[in-house]
Amino acid sequence: MDGRLKDGTEPLTPEALLARLDALGIPHRTLTHPPVFTVDQAREKRGRIPGAHSKNLFLRDKRGSMWLVSCLEHRDVDLRWLRERLGARGSLSFGSSRRLMEYLGITAGAVSPLAVVNDHTGAVAVILDRGLLERPPVNFHPLDNGMTTSLAPEDLLRFLEAVDHVPLILDFDREGESA
Repeated sequence: MDGRLKDGTEPLTPEALLARLDALGIPHRTLTHPPVFTVDQAREKRGRIPGAHSKNLFLRDKRGSMWLVSCLEHRDVDLRWLRERLGARGSLSFGSSRRLMEYLGITAGAVSPLAVVNDHTGAVAVILDRGLLERPPVNFHPLDNGMTTSLAPEDLLRFLEAVDHVPLILDFDREGESA
């Protein structure tokens, strides 16, 4: 990875992230595969990795608030519904590649909740699909879209808490319903 984080530090490498999981006592399994940039490419190239696979969106609103949203890979995400749940100001848009590097230390294609390990300022909120947590194990890129790391949902939550990013868990099955 090239570049520095917004706070001036170097982002963690995938190896350093996996060592952090080890230090927290979080069991995980990581497989290497050709780099993927879309859900369709991931389905094609990752092989048979059991568990929940995700679609990950890095979003921002007009005031600059940022969210990393992880949901089941088959979900069609209604950004209007999500904007209302998040209390975003104005419409949601995708964060730039510059923001991805400055706040999460990753490039496009490697977005995953594991990347908040690099968000030392707490600028990015994590949003998780409840359905994702109900299909163990959960699978995410460990800062590199040529790798997939599997871990238990409760261990993902423990990791997020350890890096001061307790997630908001939303029921994406209710997307179309009014609250």
